[in-house]
Amino acid sequence: MQESEEVGVRKPVEFPLGTQERVVEQLRRAITGGLHAPGDALSEVALAEAYGASRTPVREALKQLQVDGLVEIRPRVGTFVRGLSRREVVELFQIKEVLEGLGARLLAGRGSVVEVELLEENLSCARRALAEGELDTCARLTHEFHDLVVLGADNTSLVHRHRRLTDQLAYHRLVAGPSRRPKAFESALDEHRIVLDRVLDKDGFGAEAAMGLHARAGEQAVMAADPWGDGPRNG
Repeated sequence: MQESEEVGVRKPVEFPLGTQERVVEQLRRAITGGLHAPGDALSEVALAEAYGASRTPVREALKQLQVDGLVEIRPRVGTFVRGLSRREVVELFQIKEVLEGLGARLLAGRGSVVEVELLEENLSCARRALAEGELDTCARLTHEFHDLVVLGADNTSLVHRHRRLTDQLAYHRLVAGPSRRPKAFESALDEHRIVLDRVLDKDGFGAEAAMGLHARAGEQAVMAADPWGDGPRNG
């Protein structure tokens, strides 16, 4: 794979996408990045105009995103960005803990690979961004740290499952709110350091445990922030 110019990002070789695939990816990024919030209506006409496409590929793209759990199509009512219940968030974080822990363990067993260098650079840049008060940049880099750990596992099936999971969680949108505080970022970066140290020590099970603890801390931050606004409950 080729490296992008942006620190902490591993970018695959890109091939031209068909119109439907392009709309799927663009709309996926818009939803997971928070441009469209849970409950927002998605108009085929407006999306077709925004993405320079006819309504047919837009309609098919929405069907694909419904399969992926990002939108909800209600016959004779409309199409909406799908929100997650508390129970769904807890369940997805439980799976996230397992997948990312496995990624850290596999990465630790690979030795001095390029992803380890990228993780060091990612962590250094994130700390600098935090010190300079660039919280948006810090949020992006802390999110990318997780992707790099999984990419570094060199397991294609793991990468695909993790990507679909983070899409379902709309992870950046979900975590950006509760974590966009300097103290929260500082704690997250300290936890990243522990994970990376275990990887550098080639301590696979230690790296897995540290990544698991970090994932649970992320879940607790989201649940404590109560993005549903209705107090704690199970689903």
